[in-house]
Amino acid sequence: MTPTRKRRLIAVSLILAAIGIAAALTVLALSRNMSYLFSPSEVLAGKAPDGASFRLGGVVLEHSIKRAPGSLTVDFIVTDRFHDMPVQYTGVLPDLFREGQSIIATGQMRNGHFAAREVLAKHDETYMPKEVADAIAKAKTAEAAQHASGSH
Repeated sequence: MTPTRKRRLIAVSLILAAIGIAAALTVLALSRNMSYLFSPSEVLAGKAPDGASFRLGGVVLEHSIKRAPGSLTVDFIVTDRFHDMPVQYTGVLPDLFREGQSIIATGQMRNGHFAAREVLAKHDETYMPKEVADAIAKAKTAEAAQHASGSH
């Protein structure tokens, strides 16, 4: 092998190694920042990661919103119409936030309730985010299967 070919081979090898390292770091960063959506039924079934951040999707249960006097802390319940999950959020809620409305909250479980750091509300009355609708449909299927098997 000539010295020129040897230099080219080394240069190509170094470039390919750098591309491989960059791709591995990108995949690692994306997987760490990925946040999955779970319904209250899935969270209660233990499918949500313990201590990790995830998104909770569902509908704000009617008559469940309780605001702490003199603070921005709000407690409410998110439901998939099969199971309920208590949520606590401190901050300014979106203008569209209200009872009976589908939302997606980002946060993590703490002491039996979901501590949200961000709450997103749907845009209008007829729209439910696909992720929330899918999570509710999965919960409905799991509930039907559970009733069919006779366990509850």
